[in-house]
Amino acid sequence: MVEREEAELRPGTIAIDGPAASGKTTVGELLARRLGYLFLDTGVMYRAVTWAALRDDVDVRDQDRVTELAHELEIRIADSTQDDGRQYTVLVDGVDVTWHIRSPAVDTDVSIVAAYPGVRRALVPMQRRTADEEPVVMVGRDIGTVVLPNADLKIFLDATVEERARRRWQEMRDRGKEEVDYPTVLDSMRRRDRIDKSRDVSPLRPAWDAVAIDTTGLTVDEVVDEAHRLVEERSCL
Repeated sequence: MVEREEAELRPGTIAIDGPAASGKTTVGELLARRLGYLFLDTGVMYRAVTWAALRDDVDVRDQDRVTELAHELEIRIADSTQDDGRQYTVLVDGVDVTWHIRSPAVDTDVSIVAAYPGVRRALVPMQRRTADEEPVVMVGRDIGTVVLPNADLKIFLDATVEERARRRWQEMRDRGKEEVDYPTVLDSMRRRDRIDKSRDVSPLRPAWDAVAIDTTGLTVDEVVDEAHRLVEERSCL
């Protein structure tokens, strides 16, 4: 962890939002590591609920049943336990679902699940409690606008939909899913963007005081360096 004197000067809560495959998870994790902060990707919680619904043959359009399921599940995010490229381990009722929640089926349905007010009511308090306990870099789609509206620093990452789809497609190929084609991933990405931006509850949008970074054409290190610069800039205020 950071030294106490340094931690008091730096922003204690850093919110990073953005659409799918904008780079927020990778950037957030690396930034947290640099700062010695806790890293929390809130999106994996909604993916975990979606995966559980698919596992249990629950219709993701059955809002009441999905909400009930969200309240029943024990979702825990822990440090990486395996050397397989994961950034963390996601446990649902004690079962490791880290890679299961990255399936195309979950990609297709997670935005539907994440739009349900009851599901968000089940998960947002967990996220806020985490931020109250220690310095954190928290990433998602509504961190700066809803979960942590008073975050010390808010960053909004974005990239063209074509670039984001290419990243997700490459990620799937790297995991051996060569049967997934780019046009399918692109269509899914566009559909998800429409749902995320138009939903009634916590729509995807930059907070009014967020700093926007377009990650198209940038390397991960370049984006992390820029985010780190913003942290140090706020430390001097």
